[in-house]
Amino acid sequence: MDTNNTNSTKMVTVTWEVTVTCSLLPLTCGTIQTTPYKARHKTLFEIVFLGTSASAPSIRRGLSAQVVKHDEHRFLIDCGEGTQRQILRSGIGFKRLNRILITHGHLDHILGLAGLLSTFMRWEAIEELEIMGGGWALERIHDLLYGVVLRGGRSPMPIHLREIQPGVIVEEKDFTVTAFPVKHRGPDCFGYLFEEKSRRPFLPEKAEALGIPPGPWRRDLAAGQPATLPDGRLIQPDEVLGEVRSGTRFVHVGDTGDIEGILPYARGAHALVIEATYLEEERDMARRFAHLTAHMAADLARRAEVGKLILTHVSRRYRERDILEEARAVFPHTVVAHDFDAFQVRRGSTNESTNKHE
Repeated sequence: MDTNNTNSTKMVTVTWEVTVTCSLLPLTCGTIQTTPYKARHKTLFEIVFLGTSASAPSIRRGLSAQVVKHDEHRFLIDCGEGTQRQILRSGIGFKRLNRILITHGHLDHILGLAGLLSTFMRWEAIEELEIMGGGWALERIHDLLYGVVLRGGRSPMPIHLREIQPGVIVEEKDFTVTAFPVKHRGPDCFGYLFEEKSRRPFLPEKAEALGIPPGPWRRDLAAGQPATLPDGRLIQPDEVLGEVRSGTRFVHVGDTGDIEGILPYARGAHALVIEATYLEEERDMARRFAHLTAHMAADLARRAEVGKLILTHVSRRYRERDILEEARAVFPHTVVAHDFDAFQVRRGSTNESTNKHE
């Protein structure tokens, strides 16, 4: 197993806008506009829910799997049984879906890797597959892929099993992904913080006042480079750039039975995805199996002052309206995700939304 070097990351607070659409079941919810999946506009981050059920699939919900997108980058978070079919149904396809983040090693979060690898081997061409997670999870994944799927054979593409530690695990030009520890049954469980890097916005009104024409001069200045205008004037970036603005932050947590350790990472985020396996009436059972109730998840969101709480990993033993009622009594800006819901995230305000799939 390869081990990535990791670093600490600074916590920042921003505002952003979250809108929800559903590719299979369009809905109208107040000011939220919904369109078919392929017609949606590009945003800073987008999360597509492929599976939202706890422990076992139900008629309407598959097992845990989500895709997080940022421009051309894609990350699959967990891969429950049947994920490859959910990918096909969602319409997002397999292209560039070669980085997988595992929250923990329980079977309802990893069994789909066998089918996904089989699909890649037979039908989809990708250059390599990178699976990141804790050591215990990767041991189980190694046994599944090499002991069951490949059985001594060779994979048509390199498979990298990368054991991670808390800290920055992915760093791209304009965003990072940070792993942080969470408490659940078994070792090496992680949540993930997706964070856009801070930047200085280009101020077009200042460019207009200085008579800077559109074109490469504005592009260079926006990139922090001085520009010489056609009339010979040298313009410095400080003349047209605003104050440093913190980047968008999005937090994803799989299974957990504790909220205190998550609080520092969730604080100030404007979208938090987290489980809500139980209701308060069965809090003792939630504690015994190291899961959260809807009330506990909402309490975390309230204390962390997040913009939107998106609940997933829900049990078929409860009615959705009861989950929402319990959570919204503590934190009103709560929704329950459904399979194939997509939440688009961009700077601005956090829009209210309500699901009407019940």
